[in-house]
Amino acid sequence: MRILQLVHQYIPENIGGTELYTYWLSESLVQQGYNVAVFYRRSADGTGITRRFQNGQEIWCAWSGLITPFRRFWATFYNPALTKAFLQVLDEFQPDLVHIQHLMGHPAHYISYLKEKGIPYVITLHDFWWICANAQLLTNYSQELCAGPHLYLNCAECALSRLGRARYKPVLPIAATPLAMRNYLLRKVIAGAEALIAPSKFVRQWYLGQGIPEDKIYTVAHGVKVDGLVSSQKREPHSPVRFAYLGGFSWQKGVHIAVEAFTGLKGSAELWLIGDDTAFPDYTAYLRSLATSNVHFLGHQDRAGVWKTLAQVDILVVPSLWYETFAFVISEAFAAGVPVIASSLGPLKDRIKDEVDGLLVPPGDKQAMRAAMQRFLDDPELILRLRSGITPPDTIEKHSRMIEEIYKAIV
Repeated sequence: MRILQLVHQYIPENIGGTELYTYWLSESLVQQGYNVAVFYRRSADGTGITRRFQNGQEIWCAWSGLITPFRRFWATFYNPALTKAFLQVLDEFQPDLVHIQHLMGHPAHYISYLKEKGIPYVITLHDFWWICANAQLLTNYSQELCAGPHLYLNCAECALSRLGRARYKPVLPIAATPLAMRNYLLRKVIAGAEALIAPSKFVRQWYLGQGIPEDKIYTVAHGVKVDGLVSSQKREPHSPVRFAYLGGFSWQKGVHIAVEAFTGLKGSAELWLIGDDTAFPDYTAYLRSLATSNVHFLGHQDRAGVWKTLAQVDILVVPSLWYETFAFVISEAFAAGVPVIASSLGPLKDRIKDEVDGLLVPPGDKQAMRAAMQRFLDDPELILRLRSGITPPDTIEKHSRMIEEIYKAIV
């Protein structure tokens, strides 16, 4: 079977959860004997397309100018250069099935060509972008969780706030129109899919609440690639106790909650902050202003560095303020035998068994986060008790076999 993975961006230009998942899944499918190609777009002047081969994957990269928020949004409606590139990939690779990992920045009418050629497709719902143009269900104007579109006026206010035009409220009905048109097109894409794959029960239930047919959505938890992992199951807790945050530095991730909670602890501890601290320099500067000398900014780390870090820390902190759809970092922590303190929010409260393999705290509550952290200083044996309650996550190999069954049911 020939599988084409369609994604908004890819490694090495972008390294995030969706990109890594697509790479791992493609690599695993190749090992299972499938022919796999990946098509993605990148930001670059001019237009063009290239093909390269990596670990058995046939990787196609197209570009049609520098990507701005407006161009990314508008591409859903129209981008002839990307459409031409996509048709070239279809003609040359001849896929039996297309797996859409993310369509952001791609034209929605790709789907008409798939239908014309009789090529089925499935979609993995990595976030809420199919309904929320902001993808996060977190408003730009009030930084509050959002339930979804309300006549698209709230979507328009969110978009204008992101552009720094929040005060232009009289134009909200006008701004709402293209957002409603966008969702009309994307709902047609969803309707045409043979299957939708949700990485968590929460994501499945949320999309069902948006009117997606129940028999179309499968819940398949992501798998994690664990090769090179040095097991830390039997090590003793460190002194001082080591907390870690691993992920992006943005306010939605709640990193400031972790830092503020940590700085009020009584006892000896360290907080390691690992992730790209260049994307939002103002926010990083704010975090540094909050930090004490035992808060360490360690920057971005490659995969080997991630596993090395997880083998050296005691507790992972996931203080998200938005709805994560899965949180790969929890799987990585559990694979390394590291308990987790997480916000009791969305899929996180399903993934963490409170008082068994981690602790749950109300999102945004720095006092509750501090109290949870303090428990590990007062009782280091808590680390060992929670560690013993961890269930190892599914590997990407096991996950890819479950995805394979969905493919086989379609083709």
